[in-house]
Amino acid sequence: MAQPDRKLFENLSGKGKAIGVLTSGGDAQGMNAAVRAVVRMGIYVQAKVYFIYEGYQGMVDGGDNIEEVSWESVSSILQVGGTVIGSARCKAFRTREGRLQAAYNLVQRGITNLCVIGGDGSLTGANLFREEWSGLLDELMQNGKIEAEATREYAHLNIVGMVGSIDNDFCGTDMTIGTDSALHRIIEVVDAIMTTAQSHQRTFVLEVMGRHCGYLALVSALACGADWVFIPEYPPEEGWEDMMCNKLSENRARKKRLNIIIVSEGAIDCHNKAITSDMVKDLVVKRLGFDTRVTILGHVQRGGTPSAFDRILASRMGVDCVLALLEATPETPACVVSLCGNQAVRLPLMECVQMTQEVQKAMDERRFDDAVRLRGRSFENNLNTYKLLSHKKNVADLPKSNFTVAVLNVGAPAAGMNAAVRSAVRVGITEGHKMLAVNDGFEGFAKGQIKDIKWGDVGGWTGQGGSLLGTKRTLPAKYFDKIAEQIRTHKINALLVIGGFEAYLGLMEMVEGRGKYDEFCIPMVMVPATVSNNVPGSDFSIGADTALNTITDTCDRIKQSASGTKRRVFIIETMGGYCGYLANMGGLAAGADAAYIFEESFDIRELQANVEHLTEKMKTSIQRGLVLRNENSNENYTTDFIYQLYSEEGRGVFDCRKNVLGHMQQGGAPSPFDRNFGTKISAKAVQWISKKLKETYRKDEGRVFANTDDSVCLLGMRRRNLLFQPVTQLKDETDFKHRIPKEQWWLKMRPLMKILAKYKTSYDISDAGKLEHVNMCRRKDETGPI
Repeated sequence: MAQPDRKLFENLSGKGKAIGVLTSGGDAQGMNAAVRAVVRMGIYVQAKVYFIYEGYQGMVDGGDNIEEVSWESVSSILQVGGTVIGSARCKAFRTREGRLQAAYNLVQRGITNLCVIGGDGSLTGANLFREEWSGLLDELMQNGKIEAEATREYAHLNIVGMVGSIDNDFCGTDMTIGTDSALHRIIEVVDAIMTTAQSHQRTFVLEVMGRHCGYLALVSALACGADWVFIPEYPPEEGWEDMMCNKLSENRARKKRLNIIIVSEGAIDCHNKAITSDMVKDLVVKRLGFDTRVTILGHVQRGGTPSAFDRILASRMGVDCVLALLEATPETPACVVSLCGNQAVRLPLMECVQMTQEVQKAMDERRFDDAVRLRGRSFENNLNTYKLLSHKKNVADLPKSNFTVAVLNVGAPAAGMNAAVRSAVRVGITEGHKMLAVNDGFEGFAKGQIKDIKWGDVGGWTGQGGSLLGTKRTLPAKYFDKIAEQIRTHKINALLVIGGFEAYLGLMEMVEGRGKYDEFCIPMVMVPATVSNNVPGSDFSIGADTALNTITDTCDRIKQSASGTKRRVFIIETMGGYCGYLANMGGLAAGADAAYIFEESFDIRELQANVEHLTEKMKTSIQRGLVLRNENSNENYTTDFIYQLYSEEGRGVFDCRKNVLGHMQQGGAPSPFDRNFGTKISAKAVQWISKKLKETYRKDEGRVFANTDDSVCLLGMRRRNLLFQPVTQLKDETDFKHRIPKEQWWLKMRPLMKILAKYKTSYDISDAGKLEHVNMCRRKDETGPI
């Protein structure tokens, strides 16, 4: 039964409304996922939905460019890059005559709700169109093109925008649709280049897109551990040529076989003069004589299939876009659906546009600190983390802390763990600590598998999958005596544990052991890293995004394998233990028809209903079905059982195939998200350790002594913030039997998958519908998702 304060979207009806969706400006991966979500959500709420082909040009030209669409019209477009409805620059729409014709074409079809997917130029044009709308209708009436009744009936135009841009250059959202996919393309190229560069001891200069915004260059530099990065918001200081060459030659002297320099296409120096990739190459060759190559990535960054992150982001935004249009009133300003931390929010469109323009103005006026600040907290955090990790200070310049910090991995391997270790080691060294690496988790700790780890030892670790330190699931309690002895022997003052549910349980055991072992009275912090994403206290865990991309890519390939086969349903089993995150979010990203998870119990009647639902869909033009099952969703309704049930009940309509994805979900190179999330969260964890060490150091005893609950914390992302939470306080939030949190944010996304698969369901939209202001999304303790 619905709670009184819950707001269910089924109370909103789109009956009698018409929604037009268009993509404008540059294309971006994920636009099709947004279009699909708008169409299906619009039809779901009984509105008419129209494609407007070729952006504003199609709106001006009218005719066949504006076409009513059906549910099946957006089938099989989720995995397609670019935009299937086309995009074009339109000079005519910039004139009043062009907008007058566009208004006439919309009124002819009763369209008074527009969903615009594009950059700031496209959205600014949409806002102008909205402001002029009533005047345009009056003019059309005076010209005899429309009746007075039409002027009254279609008196108001509602506009909601989604930002599709690989550059991530729009203020007000942490991520724009297409950015994560563009980072995937860049990192794929960088990883490939690294192997050839190491073979020949080469320096590579990579030019990436971003004429006005350095986000792609900055984040890719952070993700691959680049030696130098040039971005427009933070130009290098005077004499950068000497500093860069000195750094490159020092790295080469330390036997580093390759150098990577990343240049944003809009890079400038502090005098606003362009810095090009060829200039950088010529400088390196002239000064150092290094074998240097330039690679300009160009439109490769716009291409390819969208990442899981972009598909989920675009689907969430598309659904919220329709809800915003249904709730809009004549007084509601044009808004843009944005991402703030882990939440979808609505912001006034023109506030965001004005702030975006302020960034360019600040750069033009050489107020670069203001430009970085205006870009938002996510950008600022990335820049600060890059500065911390990329430039090794001279030993003489480092503070002397006399503290020793140990880093270990616990649990199953997860992609991104090595990036987290690299970040922790380098930040720890920068803070003046002695850093120790522990091999093979708590078991290795007990055996004394502990060694010093230096700055250069973690070079090149960001792109490595698995755990280079080694990791085991063993808990510490049975080794307490030996672990205490190792802490004494190595004079360890703090612990950073990177791992999954076992790491969480391990820290809880260490807290309980404090009564008997003073050695455990030191600051300890955990960074969540597990593909299952089942750690309490954090919305995301390092490794889950990489696993999600593996599942999504595999589902795409499996579905494609049946492209010549009529009517086939695939049953796919995912990992995750009892946590259904991978199955549910993988289902949303891959366009599944159903996803069976432990958190939402199901019975034979639901299985039967799902089969019947699929059978009906297969009688239309839809020919392929996809069903995901979390490995522990139900002990009786196994993957084999579901496969056999669907095979039997679908006989004569469709046939079935099954796949168990297994450990491939734990392997592979980490995604850009996992590299950067691991890097940033680990850096923050070590800074917290430094603070706690100073607070808990007892001068009179000459030792660190920390025995309060808040000295053993888990650092996790919750909604919009990165928070340090005492592990003892997380006990009440944990289902220890099933190793999952009692409440999981992603379950709110579950109805989205069902709605987009044509199921009737209820959807709690209590969090949506509030128009915020840009500054409300930018509190000082917030950080972006990447």
